[in-house]
Amino acid sequence: MNISRTQRGRTAAAAVSLTAVLALTATACGDDGSGSGTEGSGKGEITFWDNNGGPRTAIWTEIIKDFEKQNPDIKVKYVPIPIADVQSKYDTAIAGGGLPDVGGVGTAYLANIVSQEALEPVNERLEGSALQGKLVESMVESVRAAAGRGDDIYSVPTSANNGVLWYRTDLFDAAGLEAPDTWAKFYTAADKLTDARNNKFGYTIRGGAGSIAQALDAIYGQSGITEFWSGDKTTLNDPKNVAALEKYAGLFKKTTPAADVNNDFTKMVAQWDTGTIGMLSHNLGSYQDHLKALGEEKFAGIPAPIGDGGTRVQVSNPVDGLGLFRSSRNKTAAWKFIEFAASHASNSKWNESAGAIPANTEAAKDPWINETESTALAAKALTDGSTKIVDLPYYLPDWNNISKADNEPEFQKVLLGKITAKAFLDDMAEELNAANKEWKEIGNG
Repeated sequence: MNISRTQRGRTAAAAVSLTAVLALTATACGDDGSGSGTEGSGKGEITFWDNNGGPRTAIWTEIIKDFEKQNPDIKVKYVPIPIADVQSKYDTAIAGGGLPDVGGVGTAYLANIVSQEALEPVNERLEGSALQGKLVESMVESVRAAAGRGDDIYSVPTSANNGVLWYRTDLFDAAGLEAPDTWAKFYTAADKLTDARNNKFGYTIRGGAGSIAQALDAIYGQSGITEFWSGDKTTLNDPKNVAALEKYAGLFKKTTPAADVNNDFTKMVAQWDTGTIGMLSHNLGSYQDHLKALGEEKFAGIPAPIGDGGTRVQVSNPVDGLGLFRSSRNKTAAWKFIEFAASHASNSKWNESAGAIPANTEAAKDPWINETESTALAAKALTDGSTKIVDLPYYLPDWNNISKADNEPEFQKVLLGKITAKAFLDDMAEELNAANKEWKEIGNG
């Protein structure tokens, strides 16, 4: 019997709900206490999972060293988790034990962890703490909404990223092209900078892991639709979005390399940095890679292009944060670490290294923000009201599965011409509508 992706989505959502119920039942029956944890002495060792281990290991090592110097009675065991493995690592630890005291948690998978009752609300800890009134309100609202638990907050926001259209200023100048700040200019440049016979392409499209978020940015950016839901139905498969995806996917192998169908961000960024490709859609996090490979004179980055209606529209980017795990046996020490990491000095240091936008309001005013044009433009776009944000439904426990495992392979089929853009968006919309309906039926929304 063939099981549809929609049915799998419903089954996954039901499984998550069942896991949560069983976890609560076990706690209520009085297990060994591993589920509820304790406040602890505020001393000793705590374990921290970095949700982007590797790229961010050096800066976290520095922050941990600073923390331990200020708190000599606390030692932090650092565990780097590759970003691609984060959700599965948390799911495995929730099922079998071994969760950290503190962990990096992005809003894209926050609801999945919250639905399994693994994280502790931090509302009361924030009130009266050194962080009260010192966090960017929009980021606090993002993590609150993503959890899907009313007013409860399950993560202390630390940073926000933003989509960036990186372009080779040297190639644009040589071709007499203007910056691709509108979608019309983007498509003109993609075509004019392509010389496939000499391995020169106007754009590199993301076809591998992480492709859906980039595609959604291009879809909504072109269509100008500013809401993800219209009543109980998603706008994803609106005819305007279908037309936008047809045009965007039509770039594949015409103005992009054929290898793009399998490229994740690592391969895509490396390809752009070493080749003669005109444009790349990624985010602020790859700035240092471009700077090292190309030098600051050969590239620039701007927010998403402006649509035909004169407005910039982009989908919401996940907000990264730190979660306090319910099973921690030393929540007092764990919270001290979260407070320190989200403080002005540490938050500024981390975000400057990552090229991201700080969640700490004092860090967000530091001079380095304006020293890098791409970061300054991104921060401005998100705060001056010029950009319309389409809020993605991170609160759906199955959002990550729908937007990754279920549909990344399907998007590759769109690029290869095996299915139509309309069929792809219709199927994904059906999954999302079912997941949203189920989420509301269990008492949310």
